[in-house]
Amino acid sequence: MSDSNLTSGKLIPILFSQAFPMMLGIAAVFSIALVDTYFVGKLGTTELAALTFTFPVTMTIASLSSGLGAGTASLVSRTYGSGDKQSARRYSVDSLLLSCTIVALLSTIGYFTIDPLFSLLGAQGKTLDLIRRYMQIWYISMPFLVIPMVANAILRSVGNARWPGFIMVCSAVVNIVLTPVFIFGYGPIPAMSIEGAALGTLIARVFTFVLALYLVGFQTKMLTKTVPAFSDFIQSVKSILKIAVPAATGSIVNPMSIGVVTGIMAAYSQEVVAAFGVATRIESFASIPMLSLSAAIGPIVGQNWGANKKQRVISAVAYCYVFSVLWALIVATITAFFADTFTQALASDNEVANIANGYLYAVIISLCGYGAVIVSSATFNALGKPLTGLMHYIVRGGLLYIPLSFLASLFFDYEWVFYAICASNILAGIAIVSYTFYWLNKAKREDCDLKEGRHCDEADYT
Repeated sequence: MSDSNLTSGKLIPILFSQAFPMMLGIAAVFSIALVDTYFVGKLGTTELAALTFTFPVTMTIASLSSGLGAGTASLVSRTYGSGDKQSARRYSVDSLLLSCTIVALLSTIGYFTIDPLFSLLGAQGKTLDLIRRYMQIWYISMPFLVIPMVANAILRSVGNARWPGFIMVCSAVVNIVLTPVFIFGYGPIPAMSIEGAALGTLIARVFTFVLALYLVGFQTKMLTKTVPAFSDFIQSVKSILKIAVPAATGSIVNPMSIGVVTGIMAAYSQEVVAAFGVATRIESFASIPMLSLSAAIGPIVGQNWGANKKQRVISAVAYCYVFSVLWALIVATITAFFADTFTQALASDNEVANIANGYLYAVIISLCGYGAVIVSSATFNALGKPLTGLMHYIVRGGLLYIPLSFLASLFFDYEWVFYAICASNILAGIAIVSYTFYWLNKAKREDCDLKEGRHCDEADYT
């Protein structure tokens, strides 16, 4: 397995080579949620509503993993791009040690706070009992989620996007095969209902845990054999957390926003909650190409910024924005013809499917705005500016998504909440794209002025 230098060559092929394996991997991982939704939906509306309540929490934990990966990737890619491979290895080891510590603490806390947390989100009665049974197993699997995600970030940072994609596909295949077996039973395996979905996830994550650590340690050789001095480890932890905390917080904003809006939907009916869960899972699946771009842009930005090739950064980000718009148009066209096919496959009944269709018709075109948010945030994380990336998520989620949804729910039926979500995506996208280009071009001009000792004109930096 060879490392890849991302600082030379045509950008579009490089973006494709980095994004396509991740797209396959992310699609495989997201298919787990769809498969779980499909089979749990066969158990009944209450079970589907219970799974919907878990989605914001499980996504929050996944976002924490993403944040730790972002902190790792930012430091590893920039030091690797500057030629300091020893520091890149040091950051890799220290990030994995840090991840082990954090995940042990959070999984323990989560396990013992299931009832109060989900009661706060609006779950009660049988729904809360189902959630408890699911999440007790899910929290046990949590360490096997976080550490492989950080390991995959290390692999991507040195230009190896194929193996992270392969790991994610393998995880999904194992999960998809086991989930229906554990849910409904087969041969000597008893039917486990909703716990079966969580158990399938646990086994798949153990598999990816072993494979990811093997690839980082033995194939890319990004792990040092020496134990770091405590002072050096603390310094690395500070550097990682400086980026990881804002990045994780930013990633958590989206599932937390979905959690708040799920609570808003609960005021309408259980069918609306279930439909919202179906629709947001389909929406998440449709977002996969843009998520793969956000995963690919980090190493490209980090290596090129470390190599002082700022124009390549600006061009790469611009290509991602253009693709996000084109993809949103494609998905909206597909939705216009096949939305009912998708929702009927996942919904527990026709009413849930019809409500989910209304969400998709209203919201799916605005995916381009959401794509701009995640690409821009990943860009600033890679640049070592995680607070800026965090602000992008706050603008979209805290200032637009939640307030507009709440206002719509006060005066109108649930359909208007869907339109509010669409508006929040579009408005956030316009604002964030404008700011990102302003900042990148300003940084490039200032760098040119500093190097040349004069004011650089347009020809110097275009």
